[in-house]
Amino acid sequence: MADMGEVATAEATTAEEITYAECVLCRKPTEYPETVRGATLCPVCEWQEAQRMACSG
Repeated sequence: MADMGEVATAEATTAEEITYAECVLCRKPTEYPETVRGATLCPVCEWQEAQRMACSG
């Protein structure tokens, strides 16, 4: 069985190695890895888009 310290280190290394996709509107990093398909938005642009959609009816 793996030591808890080894597991935590492996998870931290994996999280650091992820390359995040750029927002298609402002080019800031998103919360999504580059492997995600579709138009990725950063949290700010995602929120703004949701506001526009909610107000458009």
